[in-house]
Amino acid sequence: MPRPVPAATATLRILRYLAARPTPVPASRIALDLGLARSSAYHLLTAMAEQSFVVHYPDERTWGIGVGAWEVGQGFGRQEPLARLARVPLAELVDAVGHTAHLVQLHGRDVLYLAEERAPGRPPLVTDVGVRLPAHLTASGRAILASLPDAQVRALYPNRAAFVDRTGIGPSTLPELRHVLAETRARGHATEDGEITPGFASVAVRVDSRANQVSVAVTWDARQAPDVATVTAALARTAAIIARRLL
Repeated sequence: MPRPVPAATATLRILRYLAARPTPVPASRIALDLGLARSSAYHLLTAMAEQSFVVHYPDERTWGIGVGAWEVGQGFGRQEPLARLARVPLAELVDAVGHTAHLVQLHGRDVLYLAEERAPGRPPLVTDVGVRLPAHLTASGRAILASLPDAQVRALYPNRAAFVDRTGIGPSTLPELRHVLAETRARGHATEDGEITPGFASVAVRVDSRANQVSVAVTWDARQAPDVATVTAALARTAAIIARRLL
């Protein structure tokens, strides 16, 4: 029988622990929850950070899951579990509203497009599967960012350099982004109009999932704008269906 490797086991436990947390966590909390010595937890976290498996947020003294872990997870991701679970609800959403729908996941300051159901007769969009776009400019990204604690948003957007510009409009400072996110929370859905592609607008709703920072969105040509209230209601129903499938 193979001999256990305590450090490797502890590393994997930390990765699984962080992946299940909705926000970054202090090292002391990680050590306490996993029953590890603090010194061991710090050493393992530092080693994982060097390989980008975790990210250290020094201002908050917290640790979160890193892009290295996401890249390794692509072996599983090639089977598109989220996209597979969402494909039928997205198709039904497109049938209901007549416009193209997307499923996205937050990755750092970007959103990654996992699935797209294109409505018949509608123009192609930049939001194809695998595309990454700035989260603060997209409705789908704002729907997720609005659910994050202020401290995590501040860690993601520490200065003006973090605010990528595409069309000359949209938040370019942390106070401006916070205002947009406050409006998003008050409405219960996110919006975007011309900030990704001139002449196109979107609305989005976050999928209620602790393990996945995911949202679903609908995009349309402004010349063929639908009734937004109808689209938003359909989005909320779709997000709820996908959330149940992710349990």
